[in-house]
Amino acid sequence: MDLINNILNLKFEILLLFAVAFFILIINCFLIIINIKKTNRIRTKYNRFMNGLSDRNIEELLEKCLESVNNVNAKNRDIELKINEIERTLLQCVQKVGIVRFNAFDNVGSDLSFSIALLDNNDTGIVISGIYARDSSSTYAKPVSSGKSKYTLSAEEIQAIDIARKTNIERSYTNQF
Repeated sequence: MDLINNILNLKFEILLLFAVAFFILIINCFLIIINIKKTNRIRTKYNRFMNGLSDRNIEELLEKCLESVNNVNAKNRDIELKINEIERTLLQCVQKVGIVRFNAFDNVGSDLSFSIALLDNNDTGIVISGIYARDSSSTYAKPVSSGKSKYTLSAEEIQAIDIARKTNIERSYTNQF
């Protein structure tokens, strides 16, 4: 009887040992499957990152990317400097124009006389007036600084300057919307 109990105890211990080994084997199989899936995901990301460049290593690829970024930054700085220079120059260009046509003399019709104001962003520029008569025509130019001139301005010249100053203000309001 003791022999049978010893055999049963021995078989039970062996069965228990096999059960534990089988359980560990199943757990290892699940862990291997999970690791294979993770490895495949990482491999897919790596291939996408390398973009088909299998003969290069990541260090070379990163160096090339950093060099490209530095080149783009340098070009961006150059572009910003050029834009600033253009904006400074643009302030001195003609940006505002006002024109008034009028009849300078009662015996001449069709409003053939004119005054035109050409101003920059600081309301500095010139006002040109053309006076038409039946037998002659005269043209005058007067400098304008900050919307005023040191020469006496006619009513039409003042009106042309005012129109020029207002047209730029109206344009800036329409650009805001």
